[in-house]
Amino acid sequence: MKWLVSILAVLLMVSPAVAGEDPYLAVVGNDFGASDFYNSPKYLQFAYDQEAIGVPVCETSFPPTNIYTRVGLAGCEQFRSMSALIQPEVCDTLGYGSGIHGSAPPFEFRGEKNARVAKQNSGFFEWYVRLPKKPSSELNLVLQCGVLKPDTFTFWGFNAVQDCAAETGERIGTGICTRDDVDPGVNPLVVGALPMITAIAYPGQFNVPFAPFHLTAYRNPGTYNPFSGDVLVNGAAGQVLNGPDGGAGTRILLKSCMDKAVIAKIPVTGQVNALSESEVDLEAGDLIYVRLDIPRQNTVDIYCHSQSFKLMGIGESPF
Repeated sequence: MKWLVSILAVLLMVSPAVAGEDPYLAVVGNDFGASDFYNSPKYLQFAYDQEAIGVPVCETSFPPTNIYTRVGLAGCEQFRSMSALIQPEVCDTLGYGSGIHGSAPPFEFRGEKNARVAKQNSGFFEWYVRLPKKPSSELNLVLQCGVLKPDTFTFWGFNAVQDCAAETGERIGTGICTRDDVDPGVNPLVVGALPMITAIAYPGQFNVPFAPFHLTAYRNPGTYNPFSGDVLVNGAAGQVLNGPDGGAGTRILLKSCMDKAVIAKIPVTGQVNALSESEVDLEAGDLIYVRLDIPRQNTVDIYCHSQSFKLMGIGESPF
């Protein structure tokens, strides 16, 4: 009997850990629909059937649809863009189209249709994605878009990414598909051409009602201590993600077809951010809104789609 009691005591002691904390990957729509073109099998094992664990893709009437909604319905996870969702997936080197260069429709390619913001044009992309689990770690806001030197898909088709891949803010040289080198003391990037990121948390049905608040990113590398006393501040360690209103501090650099992760601090109930907004502990089902603003000074062609943003982290198991 003493032996049985001891075993039960040990099981009770470890029971909180049995529920576990494991990684998650979330995209617009039900997460098990995450594309295997953008995500490795290692990632996809953490993309769950969110409806099966009680996290609906659609809920109430927020977010509403508008003229920019390209994927998703009212109250559902969504992707929005200023431009039409008609472009091919330029990151697919096996894609093909019609015409001399294979750059005219109809297209065949892996992945998703894209919206494009071309050189010297302003525009935006927006994503609404639900947390599939209560987060127990910082939030990885991961962006992956196609970025090409200006108008190169027209001449190179699906080969453009192999010869004319680019990064946002790149200095473009004369002619087609050239980068402009700089001398010492000159920034290789056109800072004013870099996109700016906004990230906001909205309540879902499993949380208390709360006023939406902006997430705060850690600067990486950095001290990871964006506090002044008890308040979060913008500086060398962190930045509230409020897009163009935040000025140069919210700019990010995207490389063609590669992941760019922005690490956002896990919200804590009662914590005040640099905008004097109060954070709230997040729960499964809460919405994370991310917007990428492309300035008119943009130097490259940027292609994004509904799965160009994914939300990643570690969360509490629902069982």
